Amino acid sequence: MNEGRVWRYGDDVNTDVIFPGKYTYQPLTPEEMAEHALEDLDPDFAGSVKEGDVIVAGANFGCGSSREQAATCLKAAGVAAVIAKSFSRIFFRNAINNGLPVIELREGIDTIEKGDTVKVNFAKGIVIHKGNEYHFPALPEEVLAILNDGGLIPHVRKELGKA
Repeated sequence: MNEGRVWRYGDDVNTDVIFPGKYTYQPLTPEEMAEHALEDLDPDFAGSVKEGDVIVAGANFGCGSSREQAATCLKAAGVAAVIAKSFSRIFFRNAINNGLPVIELREGIDTIEKGDTVKVNFAKGIVIHKGNEYHFPALPEEVLAILNDGGLIPHVRKELGKA
């Protein structure tokens, strides 16, 4: 069970504010990308986020361009998961590929505020907030394996090493 402090955002959080476009073509390491995470939406985020924190947002999180750096910078910043009412499908896949857990949750999400603490059990599909349990479809074993291995590339390397 993962436990983290909440960073709260609304609907339609675009990849351009998750990872600003002006850095897209600069050769940055993931750690350098993390220094710019959400800087156009929340200038305090990159300097204050802690390992294990959780982003909670409204609908259509990660809309916009297919910028893979959006998922990379959040993971490198220490974000343990993004919980949202819905995700852009490209961001959702980029997040899984980069080892960043993403959870679609509609029930109870509007009660979660910035600074609150949530607990997440990915395998059982449960978010716990202030004693209330909210359920989401448990992540499939294959997805959990990718996340546990740190992303798709490390997962494939691990699997090929077994062959």
